[in-house]
Amino acid sequence: MFTGLIEEVGILRSVTSGGEMMVLNIGASLIMGDLKIGDSVSVNGVCLTATSIGDQYFTVDVMPQTYRNSNLKNLRTGGKMNLERAMAAGGRFGGHIVQGHVDGTGEIRSVKRDQNAVVFEIAPDRKSLFKYIIPKGSITIDGISLTVVDTESSTFTVSIIPHTLGETVLAHKRPGDSINIECDVLGKYVDHLLHYGSRSGDEEDKKSSKISHDFLAANGFV
Repeated sequence: MFTGLIEEVGILRSVTSGGEMMVLNIGASLIMGDLKIGDSVSVNGVCLTATSIGDQYFTVDVMPQTYRNSNLKNLRTGGKMNLERAMAAGGRFGGHIVQGHVDGTGEIRSVKRDQNAVVFEIAPDRKSLFKYIIPKGSITIDGISLTVVDTESSTFTVSIIPHTLGETVLAHKRPGDSINIECDVLGKYVDHLLHYGSRSGDEEDKKSSKISHDFLAANGFV
C-alpha cells in the first residue's frame, strides 16, 4: 500500500522491451537507502517489484496487463517518473489509501494557473470511471494523492500547489500528455457491494444481501 506522497522523481536509464513486456532500469537516490529486492515501488502510480538493485538504480518488470492499462508504455530513456516506496507500518499516513493498481489512463486537456495553484483538466480514457470521481474526493494521478476540484461530463480537474508541482513529474506534463489514474478504493468497494448480486448472476447473493443504497444512506455512509 502507498500514500500518494511522492518521495523522489526518478530517471529512466534504459528500457528492454519485447511485445507487451518491459524491463525498466530506473535511476534513483533517495529511495535506495533501504530498498531491497522484492520490495514494492510505485512507479508513476503503478505498483511494481524491484527485481535487481545496483549503484543508484533498480530494475522492475512490467507485464502485459500493466503495459496495456498504464502509461508506462510511453516512457522513453531519460524520462522522469514519480517514485514512492510502500508505506511502512509505523509511518505517518499523509495522503490516502493508494494501491498502485491503476484503473486507466487519462489525457491532460489543459493546464491553467489560478493564482498560486495550477489547475489540470483531465479526460479519462473510460467514462465509466466517473462513478468513482466526485468533487472533493480523493484520486491518484501518476501516483500523486490529489483532491478532485470539479467534474464535467467528460473531464475532471485537480488543483496543484507549487510544492507538489515542483517535486513531481507534473512539472513536465503538458496538454496531450498521458497520466495514470487510480480511483479511490473505498468507492470501488462500495460500488462492488451494492451491485454484487446483479453482476454475479447468483440468485442466492441477490436474496441474502441486505446492502442497498437505502441501507447505506440510513446508516450515514452516503
